Amino acid sequence: MANGNNGNFDNGGTDLEESSPLLNKTLEENVKKPPTTKVAVETTISASPAEKSAPMAESGRSEFGWTADGLPLGHGSVVGEPMGRAQWSSGLFSCLGRNDEFCSSDLEVCLLGSVAPCVLYGTNAERLGSTGGTFANHCLPYTGLYLIGNSLFGWNCLAPWFSYPSRTAIRRRFNLEGSCEALNRSSGCCGSCVEDDMQREQCESACDFATHVFCHACALCQEGREVRRRVLHPGFNAQPVLVMIPPGEQAMVRGA
Repeated sequence: MANGNNGNFDNGGTDLEESSPLLNKTLEENVKKPPTTKVAVETTISASPAEKSAPMAESGRSEFGWTADGLPLGHGSVVGEPMGRAQWSSGLFSCLGRNDEFCSSDLEVCLLGSVAPCVLYGTNAERLGSTGGTFANHCLPYTGLYLIGNSLFGWNCLAPWFSYPSRTAIRRRFNLEGSCEALNRSSGCCGSCVEDDMQREQCESACDFATHVFCHACALCQEGREVRRRVLHPGFNAQPVLVMIPPGEQAMVRGA
């Protein structure tokens, strides 16, 4: 009985092996495959970063790191890389401004620039300086130069010499692009001046002066619209003051 059973079991095993040729083929491949050696593992671990990034470079993708703020390192967020300059919120000849929440302020700026440029220049300087007396220190000298230029030469040719540094200060404070950079971005002109920082700043300062001389009212209005969108009036920055009033005199009256 035992022999018969063993025979039947052997025959059954033979039948199972013959009935699953794919299983036998898989077992033979695993036996023939050489085991993973330690040398291959060490080679994979000791691969250099350049070798690891080679497949990404071949596929046309660049590998960027990330800063603590979650910004990619290759997009101007690293110290030493040039940051992109912002554009002005409105154009030089957008006299009526834009149809947004500052529409009424833009109309006020346009009116002041046409009728009283000295007041507009003083308010722009006051918002930039945010200190007491800034308005008078800029408005009064501008008014004097304005009257002298119009009386002697027939047009406002002296005040722009006094007011054009405000345009440079606004451009530097808010990192705005100048005329040379705008021309280089739009038409590719002034490329050599934009590359060098010193030459670029000299070129931008000269363009600021030319803008104030030939388009003085439009330049003041553009600066006024920009400052009002970015800086609050100094009056809104005042801190509340607690005033303590001492109690009035009290007299003690003896009852009858």
